[in-house]
Amino acid sequence: MGRYLLSLKRFWGTALAGQLEYQANMLIDLLAMVGSLAGSIFVLSVFFGQGRDLGGWSWEAALVVQGIYTFLDGVSSTWLRPNLGAIVTHVREGTLDFVLLKPIDSQFWVSLRIMAPAGLPEMGLGLVLIVWAASRAGASFSLGTVLVAVLMLCVGGVILYALWFVIAATSIWFVKTWNATEVLRAVLASGRFPVSAYPPTLRLVFTLVLPVAFLTTVPAEVILGRAAMPMLALGMFLAVIFFVGSRAFWLFALRYYTSASS
Repeated sequence: MGRYLLSLKRFWGTALAGQLEYQANMLIDLLAMVGSLAGSIFVLSVFFGQGRDLGGWSWEAALVVQGIYTFLDGVSSTWLRPNLGAIVTHVREGTLDFVLLKPIDSQFWVSLRIMAPAGLPEMGLGLVLIVWAASRAGASFSLGTVLVAVLMLCVGGVILYALWFVIAATSIWFVKTWNATEVLRAVLASGRFPVSAYPPTLRLVFTLVLPVAFLTTVPAEVILGRAAMPMLALGMFLAVIFFVGSRAFWLFALRYYTSASS
């Protein structure tokens, strides 16, 4: 475990040092993120009017969902997008050989090797929006609520990672998976709205097939004091199943990887 923690420290320290060489870029990225968030909030506001709600969610409660979505999008920009997108490059150029030869787990390496600090401000914006909107919605920030909310955010992050990683791993057969990744991102973008705002069929799909509900809606329900224990248990169960499945799929895919030297 110590070796892996030391590896992360060196990975992310190098990435942060490289990013700080171009400090103006961080300011530009922050402005772009603020503009993107403002646009998302404007789109959300279209569904609200005098005395209207969205699937039983008030304006402030829906903003909590938007804040969680923004936070997870920041996580994607910081870790998932740069790392999992690089898997395709490793397979195409044969550099996955060097990853497999390293004395460290290959899935760990390809999942966490790169950190893009430009996504960190988006995570911060998401947290600010969550706290502000939840306080306006009357949420109580007790220690238990915060801990469960953090747990469910981790559950959502694991599910998001597993889905993205499985698609990235298919590049061992198909090499180019850009289109599939974009379809996944488009589907996951539905998480910026409460799941109850969708028709019953889509609610079922977003709960059990593509569990978008556990990315944003369920953590928001925890923060707002609305969460039901069965949904929390189901979310943790799905996170374990998806993560174990992604691990098994990676090991299966490596059996079909043809190295550049063979």
